[in-house]
Amino acid sequence: MKTLRNLKIGERGRIAAVGGEGELRQHLLDMGLIPGADVEMIKLAPMGDPMEIMIHGYELTLRMDDAARIDVEPLREGELPEAEPKASVDMETEHPGLGEGGRYHVKADADPLPDDQVLTFALAGNQNCGKTTLFNQLTGSNQHVGNFPGVTVDQKSGPIRGNSMTKVVDLPGIYSLSPYSSEELVSRKFILEEHPTGIINIVDATNIERNLYLTMQLMELNVPMVLALNMMDEVQGNGGSIDINRMEDMLGIPVVPISAAKNQGIDELIAHAMHVAKNQERPGRQDFCREDENGGAVHRCLHSIMHLIEDHAKAAGLPIRFAATKLVEGDERVMNALSLDINEKQTIAHIIRQMEDERGLDATAAIADMRFAFIQNLARETVIKPGESREHARSRKLDRILTGRFTAIPAFIGIMGMVFWLTFNVIGAKLQDLVAAGIDALGHAAAAAMTAVHVSPVIQSLVTDGIFGGVGSVLSFVPIIVTLFFFLSLLEDSGYMARVAFVMDKILRKIGLSGRSIVPMLVGFGCTVPGVMASRTLPSERDRKMTIMLTPFMSCSAKLPIYGFFTAAFFPGKGALIMVGLYLLGILVGILTALVSKGTVFRGEAVPFVMELPNYRLPSGRNVLRLMWDKAKDFLQRAFTVIFAATIVIWFLQTFDLHLRVTPDSSGSILAAVAGLIAPIFAPLGFGNWKMSTALISGFMAKESVVATLNVLYGGAAGMVHSMTTLTAASALVFCLLYTPCVAAITSVKRELGWKWGIGMVLFQCAVAWVCAFAVRLIGMALGMA
Repeated sequence: MKTLRNLKIGERGRIAAVGGEGELRQHLLDMGLIPGADVEMIKLAPMGDPMEIMIHGYELTLRMDDAARIDVEPLREGELPEAEPKASVDMETEHPGLGEGGRYHVKADADPLPDDQVLTFALAGNQNCGKTTLFNQLTGSNQHVGNFPGVTVDQKSGPIRGNSMTKVVDLPGIYSLSPYSSEELVSRKFILEEHPTGIINIVDATNIERNLYLTMQLMELNVPMVLALNMMDEVQGNGGSIDINRMEDMLGIPVVPISAAKNQGIDELIAHAMHVAKNQERPGRQDFCREDENGGAVHRCLHSIMHLIEDHAKAAGLPIRFAATKLVEGDERVMNALSLDINEKQTIAHIIRQMEDERGLDATAAIADMRFAFIQNLARETVIKPGESREHARSRKLDRILTGRFTAIPAFIGIMGMVFWLTFNVIGAKLQDLVAAGIDALGHAAAAAMTAVHVSPVIQSLVTDGIFGGVGSVLSFVPIIVTLFFFLSLLEDSGYMARVAFVMDKILRKIGLSGRSIVPMLVGFGCTVPGVMASRTLPSERDRKMTIMLTPFMSCSAKLPIYGFFTAAFFPGKGALIMVGLYLLGILVGILTALVSKGTVFRGEAVPFVMELPNYRLPSGRNVLRLMWDKAKDFLQRAFTVIFAATIVIWFLQTFDLHLRVTPDSSGSILAAVAGLIAPIFAPLGFGNWKMSTALISGFMAKESVVATLNVLYGGAAGMVHSMTTLTAASALVFCLLYTPCVAAITSVKRELGWKWGIGMVLFQCAVAWVCAFAVRLIGMALGMA
């Protein structure tokens, strides 16, 4: 007997036992790592950890330490691996095609719902199965779609197109209803507590054995439900087939083949969903126990518990089959919700122990085995497996380079370096010059027009110095931000982000994080807010908090105008070098912070690395353009709201003194008096004047406001060059890189972790920024920099 860790690349084995305990073990079982399952070692990450395996026809990653807890026995000589499901599908028989439903109908349990009742649908499915794409097709929304697990980290909702009395809620992707991560809790809580009138369960038809595990759990909730078999075009295109009628008979729910990406089968799916919800047609079966002696033990256990807890489940509002199954799995939340007395708990424990003795497996493994046994039987009867898809074949070839032992890290550095070079030195920079020239020309024209009609000098100052000098200077950076998001969306949509997590896991573990933390942090390079929200995909509260704390150190795109402004003024011709240096410095400070905090505030180990690597896909032009437009629109909205208001306020406070008289010298203005109170804090950094203090304060509202404020106060880059040295500019750049994120980011931290963490982050990052900026100044002075 050896462990899964000891398998060599290409070697197969059969799982004999799954060690460990708690939620991780439950998660491994839910993912199919059950006794009796065949497993094949596919590859190792470049650092030798984690590993990728093949099980139940899909590829899964996990760490070597976790693999060491799984006992594997070699296949006996001459023994074949688990037989691939071969459906007994009569190819001469007509079966429903893409977009056609089957024939299954059940008798309604109650009278149809009234016409004036809103039909609420929970859209549930595994991660990366096309759920958000289907949501967009159902509702006509433009929600962000990505090719890596965990794109949906919050609930989104909207009515079905043409059906105002409906509501579809797009839930985070989950693998089971056993709470392993916060996103699974969100989905489970919604279905159990919000009581949707129906469930639309989307399933990846190319990976049906893994996806149907969640389906079986959803059916136990006894909610009207329809199954959407997504990506059926890929199944059929690669020689596969699914007997929809037979699958409906075995599951007891309507099954509709669709292709969400191509908008095929959506109308049929809507019709079935509306029908089952309106008529409250509940799943026709919930008992999936095998009929042999092994299944009998589980069957008797579950039904004995169901009889015992029936009144408690009804009082708690829990479906009885779901509650009984969760008790067998040891779910503490369900146990507490049922309010069982000590005698009932002891009786249940005896029933479970008896089942374990008869079954020869522990309770959680027995439940998982029951479900997978049913799924494998269903697949044998209904599915003809497709051949290897072009996407998977292409992914294998690309992974030889992008996840190869000697090529993965250089490839990552090269790709990110190319992204920054094209953004800051080529495409983005040239487009920025064009926009800046247009804004300058428009500003001169406006100034000339106002002079010609003798507009008040104060109003002229407001328009030229305030609006064009402030907002206009920020707008010139739109091309750089849009260009950066263009490249980031290409990486995300292609599936490369998940590979980065796989490659970087061992490196991140050295600082106390999981490779899955890389996705929120990479998203943070675009904007800290979605980066913080993306941390919900992490199953550990410790990892979530640590990732959220580090994400703001990943320089967001809103800081690009600051970098560009200072670089153009003090470091001309060195834009890419300065930008890359700042990004690397932010990463380095984040790493140092993690190393210190993992032994103090965040003691413990990083969460296990259990995830799928999606196939590489050609980026969708529609998705890329949508993300670019969303970010550009968001930037422009801030430019003409928050930044515009901040610019006007700054101009007013700079133009008038405490007696509301126009001051010829801004040093006597209201702004100088107020900002001068905190200016001494920045004196050791070289910019202890009221102008820089004001700009930094405005950056708390929106980082782009820093540039707008500096333009108003200094009259442009030329004014700054006369007021600052190169060393002072370098110190200011470092401070702007590291100090507190904007109020929107702090609000998102507060929403995730509470006000204490939000305020703590502001104070902590300002302290880190001050120390680093002071260090830069000391080093510069030691080197004799002016």
